[in-house]
Amino acid sequence: MGQKEIIEARRLRRQRRVRNRISGTTARPRLAVFRSSKHIYAQIIDDVVGKTLAAASSLDADVKTQQAYGGNKAAASFVGKLVAERAKGAGIDKVCFDRRSYKYHGRVQALADAAREAGLKF
Repeated sequence: MGQKEIIEARRLRRQRRVRNRISGTTARPRLAVFRSSKHIYAQIIDDVVGKTLAAASSLDADVKTQQAYGGNKAAASFVGKLVAERAKGAGIDKVCFDRRSYKYHGRVQALADAAREAGLKF
C-alpha cells in the first residue's frame, strides 16, 4: 500500500467517524462542508427527508462579485455568512456542524465562525 492510499484511507476513516456521530433532523439539520483546492461549499441537509434545505458555495454569483478567488479564508467566511442568511430565510436557526474529514481550522473554521456570527447556532 502506497503513501497516497494510506492518506486516503485515513481521510475516509475520519469522515466515517464524524458522520456516524452526526445526523441532521428536521428540528436540527446538518451543515455539511466540502472544500476543494479552489472552492468551498456548504449545504444544510435534513437527513430524515433526504433534502437540501439551503446551500451556498464560492461559485455562487453573489460570492464571485465579492471575492476573486474561492480557495481562501475570506471566501470561506463569505460563504458562511451567505449560507446562514439562506438558512434564516428558510426558518432554520439551529444546525449540527459536519466538517467531514477536514480538521477544524483554516477555511473550515472561518466558514463556521462566519455562520455563527450571522446567527446560526451550533
